[in-house]
Amino acid sequence: MAEVSGGTRWVQLGLGVAAMVVISSPQYTWTLFVPSLRGVTGASVAAVQVTFSLLIVLQTWFSPIQAFLVDRFGPRLLLSLGAILVGASWLLAAPVGSLLGLYLTYGLLGGIGTGIVYVGVVGLMVGWFPDRRGLAVGLVAAGYGAGAFLTTIPIAAMVHAGDYRQALVGFGIAQGLVGLAVAQGLRRPPKELGFDTAAVADGRQSRRSYSARQMLRTRPYWLLLVMMAMMSTGGLMVAAQVELFAKDFGVDNYQVLGVGAVALSLSLSRITNGLTRPFFGWVSDRIGREHTMLIAFSLEGLAVLSVLAFRNDPVLFVLLTGVVFFGWGEIFSLFPATLTDIYGPEHATTNYGFLYVAQGVGAVLGGPAAAYLVSVTGSWSPVFFIVAALDLTAALLAYFVLRPMRRRWVGDQPAAVQAVPQ
Repeated sequence: MAEVSGGTRWVQLGLGVAAMVVISSPQYTWTLFVPSLRGVTGASVAAVQVTFSLLIVLQTWFSPIQAFLVDRFGPRLLLSLGAILVGASWLLAAPVGSLLGLYLTYGLLGGIGTGIVYVGVVGLMVGWFPDRRGLAVGLVAAGYGAGAFLTTIPIAAMVHAGDYRQALVGFGIAQGLVGLAVAQGLRRPPKELGFDTAAVADGRQSRRSYSARQMLRTRPYWLLLVMMAMMSTGGLMVAAQVELFAKDFGVDNYQVLGVGAVALSLSLSRITNGLTRPFFGWVSDRIGREHTMLIAFSLEGLAVLSVLAFRNDPVLFVLLTGVVFFGWGEIFSLFPATLTDIYGPEHATTNYGFLYVAQGVGAVLGGPAAAYLVSVTGSWSPVFFIVAALDLTAALLAYFVLRPMRRRWVGDQPAAVQAVPQ
């Protein structure tokens, strides 16, 4: 691996991070557009939030097909198409004044485009870095989680000045052009990278690769799917609804360090959401995936409860929402790394496409379902308690169920199936 790792794979990692930065704004700045879009469409919060759910659902539930196409036709062509669709989704959403138009542009085109780029980049990185899988996936996922830090404050300023359409047009063109340029340099890893023989030898990784069809017949995949859906719900609830519950908590009009509390919360959350991915990915490479899940998922659950407990304090609101994302964003490094550890690198892109559908489940539960529950109960408390319970349950499942299941799975594989030498 020395010759390959000396340069090419690090270039690929840099390009992967850049591609993720480009597609991060549609998800993580969405909440800034909601009040304006409610005004031009005359629709309810729940109806407008369907756009966000469509974005995530199409990004995730179509990911098995998107991942298969990346494997079939290669990353350059498909990721170029994805970048064009992402840019077009904002550009075409700018003039619309109806829910249907919003759903078809921001939701449909944006979801398909971001999904192609996201699963394609993650699938490439788990293959390029068999020995540093958690760190590599964490770094590209950080690009997605923190990339919107570059756009949140300028977009917020434009939206609050009444220029949300200008923000969609300008940033839409930028996303499309930059993403198209980055995609030209991405390529598949060489097959000689193979497996990490040290990790295979001590039982941390599989001895062989499994196709998606084989994977879907096994228990570890379904457990990972359920756990990822549980964790996705909490982070997406905060990402989609933070401006709404900040208003209900009475902190939306406060200034913290000279910046609006919501805008500062979103900016800080973009940073913590990015930092957590390589950090916990790196930790998991050293202490194990399930131990890391126990720590990170528990942190997420406790942070959600803390936001509710201190909901009327604008400074703590900003800080604690940042902690929420620090306990959440690592799912996008831990789950793909764990999946590839169990099922091997050969079909990693397609396999992760099938796991990434869990994010779509979280989008439905954290978006319109959460908004509906608030409208019925008149309070955010039930939503926060349910989210915390899901987070803490996922933490316990990781340590007490997934950990022994993975050990049995790797240990029961035929010894005759050997890792590819490096």
